[in-house]
Amino acid sequence: MSNQRFVSPDLIRQGFSRAMSDMYREEVPLYGALMELVAQVNAQVLEQQPAIARQLQHSGELQRLDLERHGAIRVGTAEELATLARLFAVMGMQPVGYYDLTPAGVPVHSTAFRAVHEQALQVSPFRVFTSLLRLELIDNPELRQFAEQVLARRSIFTPKALELIDQAQAQGGLDADAAQCFIQEALETFRWHHHATVTAAQYATLSAQHRLIADVVAFKGPHINHLTPRTLDIDDVQRLMPAHGITPKAVIEGPPRRACPILLRQTSFKALEEAVAFVDQEHNQGSHSARFGEIEQRGAALTPKGRALYDQLLNAARDALGDFPSEANAQRYEQLMQEHFDAFPDSHAAMHEQGLAYFRYFVSEAGLAARAEPARPTSLEALLAAGHLGFEPLVYEDFLPVSAAGIFQSNLGDDSQSHYAGQSNRQAFETALGRSTLDELQLYAQAQQRSLQQCAATLGLPAL
Repeated sequence: MSNQRFVSPDLIRQGFSRAMSDMYREEVPLYGALMELVAQVNAQVLEQQPAIARQLQHSGELQRLDLERHGAIRVGTAEELATLARLFAVMGMQPVGYYDLTPAGVPVHSTAFRAVHEQALQVSPFRVFTSLLRLELIDNPELRQFAEQVLARRSIFTPKALELIDQAQAQGGLDADAAQCFIQEALETFRWHHHATVTAAQYATLSAQHRLIADVVAFKGPHINHLTPRTLDIDDVQRLMPAHGITPKAVIEGPPRRACPILLRQTSFKALEEAVAFVDQEHNQGSHSARFGEIEQRGAALTPKGRALYDQLLNAARDALGDFPSEANAQRYEQLMQEHFDAFPDSHAAMHEQGLAYFRYFVSEAGLAARAEPARPTSLEALLAAGHLGFEPLVYEDFLPVSAAGIFQSNLGDDSQSHYAGQSNRQAFETALGRSTLDELQLYAQAQQRSLQQCAATLGLPAL
């Protein structure tokens, strides 16, 4: 069967992310204000720092800057997670990485569904951080059984969405009409529902165990709990948020401010109190707090060596703080992070030399001009030294467990922190998922190698 009539999964993902953004802006108006602020800051950075604008233009990042989004969703059962994996596959999204958030007192483990090839990411970098509730960590047997029963009764996917998922798998894709229908039907899974599926007392009991448990169990569906635009200066956005009527969390998660950003920095506005009608109430008499707006600034993807150094410096700064970062110690934490991260090289050249980050290589104008020269350099080191090749860091497309936990906790409230005896259980997560998660470091290494192969082909060399 010819696939020419099928819409590219990348375009379905792009359409879905735009529809999701429109829906969330309607549901959470403050998200619209956040989007406008981020757009203003990005425009200012591009105007005042032309070198950044040129780099983004050259790498293709500029074209996708306003498409940059990630969302987060939390599900309650293995069946829900496995079906989500099938839904995301229609959009060309695969599960990348395994994240265990229990060490930070959050009873979930997670993966990030995203595109895995750089060409697909250029079309749409939309990704969804997807968490599965670990019901086994509820220490009250009766409450655990109640949560299981409530979750077993719900269906978070529309019948039409399930039908279209089956159709896409059977036929190898969706045509234009089916793809548009799929986007609208899939969107229903992520929509906010004001009506809870439990009584006010049952909600209070679930919330007392952990507020995230109540968020997952007590509603008809796993509403998207935040969306995230990408900024070029997260410190400026954090500083300007209060003047725009947005209350930021106390601490920017991730590495400190640097000349050459690495990995991922995140901040958010605090979760909103939203009216909820419980099953024993006729009107909206209760409230629930879970949904917020987040901002991200992405930097270079780090190699295993770079990640080891990052983790070492982050742990040292947190050990020196001696507490969970909060509004009370935010200034001290920022100071400690800056002090410790002085040990991490802050130039792309130094990161490249020390093997700390992944890079995309490209042939320069000088390299193109020298292709016919008999004495031209042929090794990677010689080509770089001669200026025949250039390099730029690969953008980090994934997440940081400590940062994710920090965002979750700041929006659940510091009083919701819990301690869980359960250990990381990747095998159970992947069994629920129905497949293995992909190693994000291997994906970056493959992207780097593809760029070297492209350079070798352009220069007429056997390999680099």
